[in-house]
Amino acid sequence: MSLRVLRVGVAAAALAGAGVTGYLLSARWGAGELVCRTGGCETVQASGYAEVLGIPVAALGLATYAAIAFLMLFASPKALAAAVSLALAACLFSAYLLVVQAAVIGELCDWCLVNDALVSVVAALVLVMAWRSATGSAATSAPRGATHVPG
Repeated sequence: MSLRVLRVGVAAAALAGAGVTGYLLSARWGAGELVCRTGGCETVQASGYAEVLGIPVAALGLATYAAIAFLMLFASPKALAAAVSLALAACLFSAYLLVVQAAVIGELCDWCLVNDALVSVVAALVLVMAWRSATGSAATSAPRGATHVPG
């Protein structure tokens, strides 16, 4: 898989994450109730863990996903490093919130679980991008020293 395809994959997963967090924010700000099969979404969203310093966690997620998607527009090492940093921080925070849901609140939010999956995909893809950029490898590249022999 080329770096360009990986960038598109990261951007697509980040935009999907932005959709999830946007939905959570709209429900929080009075646009309706969350659709939730577990019944835990409202409990989780109403908990004190749904905000950090008065800012909804979903807003932080939305901003992070938007920033990562924006960074994928650039094929620079600095943009990639920023995306890796954001994605890893988001993944760690998401893991923390998953533990809080299960162990402290005692409820699971469907949308939070979808977010956890998406942020994990984003983090995995940007790590693959970073590894490929650092090693200079790409799936479409021939190994060094290899020559094409017509068949």
